Amino acid sequence: MANLKSSKKDIKRSERRRQANLAVRTTLKTRIKQVREAIDAGNKEALPEAVRVAQKSLDKAAQHGVIHKQQAARRKSRIASAAAKALAD
Repeated sequence: MANLKSSKKDIKRSERRRQANLAVRTTLKTRIKQVREAIDAGNKEALPEAVRVAQKSLDKAAQHGVIHKQQAARRKSRIASAAAKALAD
C-alpha cells in the first residue's frame, strides 16, 4: 500500500476508472451480441438499428480511450460486413 496521500488518491482514482471502463466494455459486448443475435435470427428489421447502436457505442468507447481507435474500427467493420451479408441473403 502507498504511503503518500497523493498516491493513495491515485489508487482510488484508478480503481474508479477501472470499474467505469469495465462497465463500458461489458456494454460493448452486449451491443455486439445483439447484432449477432439479429443476424442469426434473420431479423432484417432490427438489424440496422442494432448495428447503428453498436457502432455508436464503439465510437464513444474509442473516443473516451476505453478501447483503441483501431480496435473500434475493426469491430465496426466486422459487424457491418456481417450485417450486409445477412441483409443480402
